[in-house]
Amino acid sequence: MSSQPENIIADNQLPSLMHAMVCVLGVFAMISVGLFVFDISLHSIIFLALLWVGIQAGLLSYTFVDIRSMMSRGISQALPAIYIFLLIGMVIASFMQSGTIASLIYYGMDLLNPAIFLAVGLILCSFMSVATGTSWGTVGTIGVVLIGIGETMGIPLPIVAGMIISGATFGDKLSPISDTTNLAAMSAGTNLYRHIYAMLYTTVPTFVIVLVLFIIIGMQYADNPLPTDNIDLVRAALSNAYQLNLLITLLPLLLMFGMSIKRYPAEISMSCSILLAILIAIFYQGHQADDVLNSLWINTAGTTGIESIDALLGRGGIYSMAWTLLLAIMALALGGILHYAGFLQVLLIKIISGIKRISTLIAVTISSGFFGNVAMGEAYISIILNCQLFKEAYQQRKLDKAVLSRSVEEGSTLTTGLIPWTTAGAFYAATLGVPTLEYAPYALLNLLNPFVSIIMAMLGIGLLQQKTEAYETK
Repeated sequence: MSSQPENIIADNQLPSLMHAMVCVLGVFAMISVGLFVFDISLHSIIFLALLWVGIQAGLLSYTFVDIRSMMSRGISQALPAIYIFLLIGMVIASFMQSGTIASLIYYGMDLLNPAIFLAVGLILCSFMSVATGTSWGTVGTIGVVLIGIGETMGIPLPIVAGMIISGATFGDKLSPISDTTNLAAMSAGTNLYRHIYAMLYTTVPTFVIVLVLFIIIGMQYADNPLPTDNIDLVRAALSNAYQLNLLITLLPLLLMFGMSIKRYPAEISMSCSILLAILIAIFYQGHQADDVLNSLWINTAGTTGIESIDALLGRGGIYSMAWTLLLAIMALALGGILHYAGFLQVLLIKIISGIKRISTLIAVTISSGFFGNVAMGEAYISIILNCQLFKEAYQQRKLDKAVLSRSVEEGSTLTTGLIPWTTAGAFYAATLGVPTLEYAPYALLNLLNPFVSIIMAMLGIGLLQQKTEAYETK
């Protein structure tokens, strides 16, 4: 390990271990106390953390210009992913307007059967989350429908809730329009599709295991009745609000996935799918052109008459990404100071000095993501800070940056819904009516995926090596 990070001014001294610990722990303390004690906005807390870290850099004799340069460099490295963030909101809104999401719900309900209810529900939630890029939206819509159906069937609600969250998290983790997926790729400095490709190594085997487990669990409820009235109500509302020909409404989604497989840049595949969805919304669904185009900025609620479904169909638009995008920009600026002033490197030397095996590094990364969620109650900051913290360790071991982003997601994105006081855990519990600690044992994908990743690392599977710059965030 080099003795000096890539500083703005190479001659400045590195902080002492105590100084680095005070600086970084101060950030964690601000976020934890601000969120849980005073209920302060996360953006406001990050602003205060920026001031705190800037002062600590100033104590190392960095000037204001130096510190601002560190912030700018931290942000500039993620600019390509920031462009994708802007497109995500438009993709979601256009898919709502074109009837793509409505069709997935409508035809997916045809597949429900008591014997395979849990397995089919897992698949439906996965597809919904991949298509919408949000586990929260999936839980709040089809998840609410499935929890009602499961209750009518007599299936214990913690099992149903665990299935819903497993599927929603799987899709959110692998969706090219998910904010956490893009945030992890952006923070690690890897290409979005390279990040998703790396996650397939550990997530798909885990999904298969979880699917089999839910099939086994669900077989004991095979003789329970199916509440057809509830299903018919939702399907009728969707069919009255949209034309639902799958050959037409799924074209934008298929186009985006097809271009992604062909490895077109994310910006191009997303833009093409947006344009196709706009045409379908105007000429097939019969929506007014100005309404469709305005929805790309901020979407409006659906008109099915079912509140939860209307809320989902009103998601999307550039404005909907503002919270995450602005938080990411501020956190990247914070990470820029922590990195270029040497605070993270000094801590990293101590944290990983005793780590000899790659599998141990991955296990420590995943654990750090979990404890970051516990301390800060939010996956977003945990993702960014852990990518900054462990980036150099992965580079030294010649590991692809996508292995870092994958490990960070498995520690942060997957575990946030298992912790009662995180925003995700609180939202899931309130929306599904099942306490976090009751559904957590059945959120099998969230529980098993980190362990599968560590085991595969021990076996040397999925440890992608560094690629050329073609795979970086360009």
